Amino acid sequence: MQLIYKAGDIIEAHIIAGLLEANNIDTHVGGYYLQGGVGDLATMDFVTIHVADENVDSATKIITEYEEVNTQKTQESDKDTNIFVISFIVLVISLLMMLVLAIAFGNL
Repeated sequence: MQLIYKAGDIIEAHIIAGLLEANNIDTHVGGYYLQGGVGDLATMDFVTIHVADENVDSATKIITEYEEVNTQKTQESDKDTNIFVISFIVLVISLLMMLVLAIAFGNL
C-alpha cells in the first residue's frame, strides 16, 4: 500500500476514503488514534490515506477532481460572502448618513 493523501483531520480523511471506496478502491485510514493523543492542541498531517499500489493512479485522479471541485466551491462561497459584506457596509453607511442628516436638520 502507498500513502496517497494526508488529511487535515479525521473527518476529511473519511470523506475522501468514502469517495475512493465508492469508486471501488479499497482504502486504509491511518493515524486515526494519534489525534486523540495530542489532546486539545491543533493537529495536522496525522491522518493519512493509503491505497493498494495498483490503485494509486486512479485514486490520485479522483482526489485531484475532488480538490478542484472544493476549490471552485470555496471561491464561489468567497464571492457570495464578499457581496454580502459590501451590501452590509453600504447599508450601514446609508443608515449613518440618514442619522447625521436627521440630527443636522432636525432642529429647524
